Amino acid sequence: MANHQSLREMLSHRVTFTYDTGAQVVGTVTACAPVTGPVEYVVLAKVEVKGGAGQVLARFAELPLVPNNLVGITVTEGAL
Repeated sequence: MANHQSLREMLSHRVTFTYDTGAQVVGTVTACAPVTGPVEYVVLAKVEVKGGAGQVLARFAELPLVPNNLVGITVTEGAL
C-alpha cells in the first residue's frame, strides 16, 4: 500500500509508479484526494505509460490514478 503522506508531499513533482510487470506510469502529481486520510486517487499531468521493456505505450495530458494495490476485477455489465 502507498505511503499516503508521501504522496501528498509529491505534489508538483514528477514521479514514477512501477508495477510488478515492469510497466510504469510517469507523470507530475497535480492533486491527491481526499484532502485528509488515505489517498484514494492522484491526478497526474504530462503522463507517459511505459511497457515492461521501457517503450512508451501511451501519452496523456492528464490521468487519474488509484495508487493502491488492485485486489480484483469483476464484470459489472455485459458487452456493449
